[in-house]
Amino acid sequence: MHWLAECRNAIQWGNSLRIDLLKAKSLGYLVLLAALVTLIVGLILFLIDPNIQSPLDGIWSAWVTMTHVGFGDVVPTSFFGRLLAAGLILFGLALFSLFTALVSVALIGKNMDAFGIDVRRIEQEAGRVQTGEDRILDELARLHQRMEALEKQLSYTDPGRPVAGSDGERA
Repeated sequence: MHWLAECRNAIQWGNSLRIDLLKAKSLGYLVLLAALVTLIVGLILFLIDPNIQSPLDGIWSAWVTMTHVGFGDVVPTSFFGRLLAAGLILFGLALFSLFTALVSVALIGKNMDAFGIDVRRIEQEAGRVQTGEDRILDELARLHQRMEALEKQLSYTDPGRPVAGSDGERA
């Protein structure tokens, strides 16, 4: 039954990641850009390449090329069709790199929230320690002033009496 709890935890983690990714506007823009490029390049492939028989074949070829699946069922045969497909391959590399970066940011962002809470707690504790140190230093300064005042008072009341020196001996 332990594995059921682990599966439940994995599903909850996946759902929270999905929610975080859906919140990110940049992921939506990336998907929209991919869809637009697929449609536009697919239609251009249909117009310039004789091997692509329909607009849907062009869109399919563009999608398969951009995602690096490469089924090979619909391929451009003209020079400009292949050149466009080569550009689409490079665009697909950049697209998936950006997608990977967005997923990484979402995963790191989860940990950064917890890290931020810890940092704020540590800063508060450091502030309390600093306040305590300041109070101790103020008290030491006040005690030092009192000691100096007492030493002066002692030296004025009994001028014949020797006062302790810095090394602890009588002067």
